[in-house]
Amino acid sequence: MAKPRVLYQCTACAATATKWNGQCADCGEWNTLEETVAVAPPSGAAAGGGRFAGYAGASGIINAADVELVAEARIGTGLSELDRVLGGGLVTGSVTLLGGDPGIGKSTLLTQSLANLSERHRVLYVTGEESLQQVTLRARRLDLPQANLRLLAETRVEAILAHAEREKPEIMVVDSIQTMYTEMLSSAPGAVAQVRESAARLVRFAKASGTSIFLVGHVTKEGALAGPRVLEHMVDTVLYFEGDPGNRYRVIRAVKNRFGAVNELGVFAMDESGLKNVKNPSAIFLSRHAEPVSGSVIMVTREGTRPLLVEAQALVDASHGNPRRVTLGLEQNRLAMLLAVLHRHAGIAMFDQDVYVNVVGGVRISETAADLPVLLASLSSFRTRPLPSDLVVFGEVGLAGEVRPVANGEERLQEAAKHGFERAIVPRANVPKKAIPGLRVDGIVRLHEAIELID
Repeated sequence: MAKPRVLYQCTACAATATKWNGQCADCGEWNTLEETVAVAPPSGAAAGGGRFAGYAGASGIINAADVELVAEARIGTGLSELDRVLGGGLVTGSVTLLGGDPGIGKSTLLTQSLANLSERHRVLYVTGEESLQQVTLRARRLDLPQANLRLLAETRVEAILAHAEREKPEIMVVDSIQTMYTEMLSSAPGAVAQVRESAARLVRFAKASGTSIFLVGHVTKEGALAGPRVLEHMVDTVLYFEGDPGNRYRVIRAVKNRFGAVNELGVFAMDESGLKNVKNPSAIFLSRHAEPVSGSVIMVTREGTRPLLVEAQALVDASHGNPRRVTLGLEQNRLAMLLAVLHRHAGIAMFDQDVYVNVVGGVRISETAADLPVLLASLSSFRTRPLPSDLVVFGEVGLAGEVRPVANGEERLQEAAKHGFERAIVPRANVPKKAIPGLRVDGIVRLHEAIELID
């Protein structure tokens, strides 16, 4: 069989060249040529089968109403929090990319999942970074079932696919995609072209065979997945494993999922026996202070389909130079905007104060429901006046000083009542029509109304 022809493609203009050059001859950009494999034309086109013969849809056009739908069979991983992030379990033939910092627990999580699955399904763990002895030692240390846990130490994609075709696993883990390489390219493992082509071949195998594949990916210093950005577009699901390796709690966040909700959150606790599901994550993100403290407020955020109670803390102190606006877990530019709204529509100026805002537990909040809690926590610290310990707050604040409603307000209030909170300040449109037992809900329309309620 002839070796596939290798070309070099410009990432800026998509022009191709037969050899690498420092500068693209078409667009003039420097260092944009990347190694790629030339794709042969479809057989239908070569045989004169028409311009689009051999491509998707060549089998015929039908009405959407005539398409027969098949229910997606979900495979439980044995870890309920991982199943939640995946949308209810693994889908047959799906490809999931799991990224995270070194030492965060990616290999531990997948070893646990695969060992649990091995008791009911055919599995294969492909390791390119560790030896078979290291993987086995981890499984024994975690006291996992090993009788049917099949292992393969290999980095060449062609060899992996040959083994997989004979083994016919239902679930396969590739740890990690940065160590894989294909013989079709001459570049070193980890290069952009190698990562892209190796992932493409594994994805094609998953779709053709129905094997569910986990790909482990490295992350950069900024926390993004290393390698080509197209890697995230090729797979069905992208998960990020987050948390401080020194902290026992870990969080998995779905940023892309073709079979479930995005921004879904799964929470785990790491101990000597591995990762354990945390069934009530709100309890670990709440700090029960022995006495009321200023600058602290409890908010109800929503991650995917789950409402979470988290503590937002603010520290406002006199500035000795240019005032600083520092946030952890929130968008920094939004804090500056909210402080401007507080000055313009409530008459409270903090232009000569440093403002630091932190979300306890390392949770990242991306939704606008955190606007009102951040302002009330900042005001509490500025005045050195603690807020009630039984109070929860959520709501979006607009530039005109209005407090806008957020999605799933009643579900957030139900979660707060379940944890014993007795009072809530929320947008008026989020006030439930039917009272929630044990919870007093104050609905507001303007920012100054919320300030008056805590005075």
